[in-house]
Amino acid sequence: MSEPKSPTPTPAGDTYKGWVFKWTNYIKGYQRRWFVLSNGLLSYYRTQAEMGHTCRGTINLATAVISVDDACNFVISNGGAQTYHLKASSEVERQRWITALELAKAKAARMQAESDDSGDDFSPSSLPVGGGQGGGPQNLEAQSTLRTLGSKVEDLSTCNDLISKHGSALQRSLSELDSLRLTGEAGDKIRQVTERATLFRITSNAMINACRDFLALAQSHSKRWQKALQAEREQRVRLEEALEQLAKQHNHLERAFRGAAQAHSIVDNKGVAGPGKGEASDEDDDNEFFDAMEDAPEFITVPADPQFHKRSSSNTSGLNTDMCADDQSLNEEPLTMNQESPSQELVPLRKRRTRIPDKPNYSLNLWSIMKNCIGKDLSKIPMPVNFNEPISMLQRLSEDLEYHELLDKAAKCHSSLEQMCYVAAFCVSAYSTTVYRTGKPFNPLLGETYELDRRRESGYRSLCEQVSHHPPAAAHHAISDRGWTLRQEITVASKFRGKYLSIMPLGTIHAIFEKSSNHYTWKKVTTTVHNIIVGKLWIDQSGEIDIVNHTTGDRCHLKFAPYSYFSRDVARKVTGVVMDKDGKAHYVLSGTWDEKMEFSRVMQSSRGGENGTEGKQKTVYQTLKARELWKRNPLPDGAESMYYFTALALTLNEPEEGVAPTDSRRRPDQRLMEDGRWDEANGEKQRLEEKQRSARREREREAASQRASSQSEEAVDEDSFVDHSMKSAPHDAYKALWFESCEDQITGEQVHIYKGGYWETKELGSWEGCPDIF
Repeated sequence: MSEPKSPTPTPAGDTYKGWVFKWTNYIKGYQRRWFVLSNGLLSYYRTQAEMGHTCRGTINLATAVISVDDACNFVISNGGAQTYHLKASSEVERQRWITALELAKAKAARMQAESDDSGDDFSPSSLPVGGGQGGGPQNLEAQSTLRTLGSKVEDLSTCNDLISKHGSALQRSLSELDSLRLTGEAGDKIRQVTERATLFRITSNAMINACRDFLALAQSHSKRWQKALQAEREQRVRLEEALEQLAKQHNHLERAFRGAAQAHSIVDNKGVAGPGKGEASDEDDDNEFFDAMEDAPEFITVPADPQFHKRSSSNTSGLNTDMCADDQSLNEEPLTMNQESPSQELVPLRKRRTRIPDKPNYSLNLWSIMKNCIGKDLSKIPMPVNFNEPISMLQRLSEDLEYHELLDKAAKCHSSLEQMCYVAAFCVSAYSTTVYRTGKPFNPLLGETYELDRRRESGYRSLCEQVSHHPPAAAHHAISDRGWTLRQEITVASKFRGKYLSIMPLGTIHAIFEKSSNHYTWKKVTTTVHNIIVGKLWIDQSGEIDIVNHTTGDRCHLKFAPYSYFSRDVARKVTGVVMDKDGKAHYVLSGTWDEKMEFSRVMQSSRGGENGTEGKQKTVYQTLKARELWKRNPLPDGAESMYYFTALALTLNEPEEGVAPTDSRRRPDQRLMEDGRWDEANGEKQRLEEKQRSARREREREAASQRASSQSEEAVDEDSFVDHSMKSAPHDAYKALWFESCEDQITGEQVHIYKGGYWETKELGSWEGCPDIF
């Protein structure tokens, strides 16, 4: 035939596959097809590529009849409508297929018989002691292994029969040839083949006898192995039952001890014995269980005895000596705001806006812009306002104060551990505004500022300034009349990876409380924007945060679990533990960064829970019932058409009199975008960026001239003092207006700290020192 020579079929475990010619019709005759033999089924395809999606036909060999027509042809039929007339490329190849088909047929017939008699597979003697309790899966596995071994032995027997059958046929053919009494060279060849066939038959018989001996030996030993396996299974069941009894006894003794300790405590404090209600702690309605996180095997929280709910601070001091009565404020109603200035309440407050113009529905070819951004820092790429939301990064940074009342409550706490809980909740709350906010804030111009004065409404005021352009860095300072200060310098590094955008905030956040002198620091986690090119944009926060109290040594470790489609945990989950300087846990935090955070007081902790993914033991915390620390405020009506802004975000860009000329509210391209005039905003944005570049080039020229003059003075007087710092100064020696660069005494980082003067300048209304950036 004109078809190319078919390759030899290749076995793969219990699978056999290769090219075979199949009869199609009288017009096309035999056509080359790809046949696959697997699990007792023979299937065929037009090409190998079709195996993943289109099967042209399948026949079950369990009930099929295999017959041989001539040297290369063979037929497979199931007695019904399915009959395959097949032709191999050679007699050797046909014999390989026949052997594989006979083995597969025998195996399929055995499996079908076992399936029909499956109810008799397991005799009572094969079941483990104890009625199958705890041993069912192991028994099934053992029976499956025995069936597999039996199947392989049957395959060996089938091979034995086939070798004997084909050997006899070969011997008969050779005898027939010998009877022709050919002479000359042909006769010599026939005698030579006959001798080799005889040697092959002798060797085959030896192999068959060895296999038969092995089969008999395996069958005799299989009973012994089965008995040994049964004995091991019975011993395992007995050990499991003994372990279960020990665990029940241990639990009973522990509960009895707790009940006795509680009764003793009640007698000591009240003089009378109270009811032994603590014995039913495992079923009390006040208890709350927390599942261990799949990807964070640090700890498990379990409910402590409910009697702890009813004890006073003096009662709990015996269990947790450093839990003082001040901790009880966490269990009270939300703290009231400071009433030190009642006269301010009489002053009418300014009414803030509650709406901005709806977002226009502009179409944009996203890929035409983003394809050139892969692997680059987005802060260096000019982007149209179509990607933006009408606020700047300085305003977005000020949104961290959305839940400033958490810091107000923290400032009133007498216990540093209780204060840490509120600081941790404030840290998490900063991410709640990002869940739907897929728009990019405007990159601030160098020297741009933003003030957020809420002193009359909420007791705080905040100032941000863009202190560096490459890399972009913003300094933030907020101070409250209620006893706290927040400062940070954030540098945002961003990378576009094609399918997602990673935003890595770099820098440390500081929270200082005036009354206790407690100084807290932490860093932000990574923000990831998914489905940049295709699909709906969504945002995730992932990473770990360590909040440190540098005054007392207390720490809080927060973990933001990344979203996983296969995780059983709630999405956007956050967990944490508040520990003192000695590493002793006092509070467990749990919740989500987009909804709420709760805390539970730790009564007792121990190692020895379930093993984690890396073989480590989890810490088990016994806690009281969880209580709410923070809950997200609902979005305003119509937020979906207003960039999903919160009530605070809607007021951030509201025009306000008396602010600095560099304030973000005065930025023209941002104002045009908020009004819906995006084409004009894009033109204005390009003008502002070119103006900023021109100002930078001017500063570089001035710096170069200063260096040149310094070098000329050095050449005139070789003995004069040389300022080496000037030689290594950057080309653009820009200095911020309201913040000064210095080394942070806590972290050792080079940061910008507020040097004062802004609010005094605002009182005077003299902004002559502000640069012209708009």
